[in-house]
Amino acid sequence: MKNDELIRRFQIERKKFDRSGIYAYTQRAMAYNSNKIEGSTLNEEQTAALFDTGTLPSNDDYYRAKDVEETNGHFLMFNKMIDTLDEPLNESLIKEFHYELKCGVFEDRANGYAIGDYKKRPNIIGMYETTLPKDVPLKMQELLAWYHGISAKTLEVMAEFHARYESIHPFQDGNGRTGRLILFRECLKSDLIPVVIQDTNRNKYLAGLKEYRETQKIATLLELFEKEQKVYVDKITYFLGCDN
Repeated sequence: MKNDELIRRFQIERKKFDRSGIYAYTQRAMAYNSNKIEGSTLNEEQTAALFDTGTLPSNDDYYRAKDVEETNGHFLMFNKMIDTLDEPLNESLIKEFHYELKCGVFEDRANGYAIGDYKKRPNIIGMYETTLPKDVPLKMQELLAWYHGISAKTLEVMAEFHARYESIHPFQDGNGRTGRLILFRECLKSDLIPVVIQDTNRNKYLAGLKEYRETQKIATLLELFEKEQKVYVDKITYFLGCDN
């Protein structure tokens, strides 16, 4: 199946704010899983309610404001991605994705984090150092030059791009979420089955990123991406198969 039809459905359903089709399914799935990987306390039902009605189910749970703000930000980031599919991937666009994700997050603004711009302070991934703020622009330019220099965008290319992006860690926070959105976008544009990393596969995903940092190999990430493709294609087959 070609991705042209999938893109068409995304664009039509996004304009109609259709809550019952593949656009809504993908919005919920990506926002829930990508935020959950980063420690969000919201469950799938709560994420769906935010997308569908802008409210949370009435119960005795306490909601962390940042989780709600970042979930709404993820919805906006996904919309920005759909609206800019005709643009080549570049630094400006990546910063726009980050802005949509983070512009409404009070905690990040209170902490003085750069929103929609590269990090101003050094940060780490676990015990691993990432690219220093002063070196981020050059490293991102090199990464994008490498990526655009490859004519045939295979899943292997996507895996290496993602691993390199996460190793640079260009933003103060939100690197994983922007990175996974870019992964989805570039698969979509390259007529590859898009990848949505499930939170249930978080440990393997993190192991794959660690493998790349230590050995420059992508075998674990590639195996996971192929598995996630099969999960997603089952869903899009269901939705697109119902189209008359």
